[in-house]
Amino acid sequence: MLSAQDAFQLILETVKPAPSEQRSLFDAWHCVLAEGTVSDLNIPPFDKALMDGFAVNSADFQNGKTTLQIQETIFAGSVPTISLQAGQTSQIMTGAPLPEGADAVVQIEHCQIDEAARSVKIDTGPVSPGKNMLPQSSVLKEGSPVLAAGTVLRPQEIGALAETGSPSVRVRRAPTVAILATGDELVAPEESPQPGQIRNSNEVMLHAQILQADAIPQPLGIARDERNQLRSKIQEGLKSDFLLLSGGVSAGERDLVPSELEQAGVKQVFHKVNLKPGKPLWFGVLERADGDPCYIFGLPGNPVSSMVCFELFVKTAIRQFMGFPAPRPRALQARLSDDFHSSGNRPTYQPAQLEWEAGEAVVSPLKTMGSADLHSTVQANSVALFSTGNQHYQAGLNIDVFLW
Repeated sequence: MLSAQDAFQLILETVKPAPSEQRSLFDAWHCVLAEGTVSDLNIPPFDKALMDGFAVNSADFQNGKTTLQIQETIFAGSVPTISLQAGQTSQIMTGAPLPEGADAVVQIEHCQIDEAARSVKIDTGPVSPGKNMLPQSSVLKEGSPVLAAGTVLRPQEIGALAETGSPSVRVRRAPTVAILATGDELVAPEESPQPGQIRNSNEVMLHAQILQADAIPQPLGIARDERNQLRSKIQEGLKSDFLLLSGGVSAGERDLVPSELEQAGVKQVFHKVNLKPGKPLWFGVLERADGDPCYIFGLPGNPVSSMVCFELFVKTAIRQFMGFPAPRPRALQARLSDDFHSSGNRPTYQPAQLEWEAGEAVVSPLKTMGSADLHSTVQANSVALFSTGNQHYQAGLNIDVFLW
């Protein structure tokens, strides 16, 4: 049976990054840059005051005290008109350019202004060149790289792009992800289940997970365990970038999904992965006539299995499509809070709660009644990996944990 690591590798080899598109910075949050950017100007573009006060020449100071003649007031957005000579100063506001002849700023709190004499008495500590100012191009020089391709755009990156003359950028777009729940036992969440029925929790849960992954969900409702209806719904879902089918991928007589996908021209990449929960996971690809593939995941019907498989495998595929530089789930090491026995013969991804204690990550596996016990995941913010089945893990051991 395929290992989880081999499944990750096959997903990354199969899913191709989306073509890039130009987007305004207002629409680029959490997108991934497809091309690097450079600055179109020096940052800052001039010697810049970092506080309100007086622009001075440090050579005018002895023991931090002096009296200087005021020449003008310089506001942010204006340009100095007078160059400073010895014994002269100009009042300056935060963000304004320093006049020629100034090499420092003294903050206003250390200054006593004589309006009648147009002078200022300054009593401060030692004044050295560069005090309370930011020299021109000290942050970034014109033509210097700002962000590299593959950078995920957070608010600070978007601000940096705006500052350096990139009001729009080329990014990888978010995929559309169709969701199709399958099974005769399912009813909509607003309905009261009759004997033998359960509410369709997977569709709305997957919808939320897709949004959390910055993709675009397209719910298709429920397909019954009947070939014609399932076939019609699958054809609709194959128009999206991704199609997620919930249920119908195990080995039961009415698990029809794999055969119907094959009938639709979908090529199977793998079926079944050596992990718990989530063993029946199915993955394939449809090469469409327009040249844009559709990537298909058949997720187990049990909700915990579905949740875990999405967080591990579907999210990896979405991140690969969007051009993330490191699309695989990233593990962190955490100390096991209590003893834990991993049953069965497969690696187990156990819903868990991760906390920080005195700067150390500590993980507590949550008790669960199995892959159908969705309620047990409500307190979870991660999954803990117990890599060997049928083994006792002692408290204090460091294990891999994946945040949700």
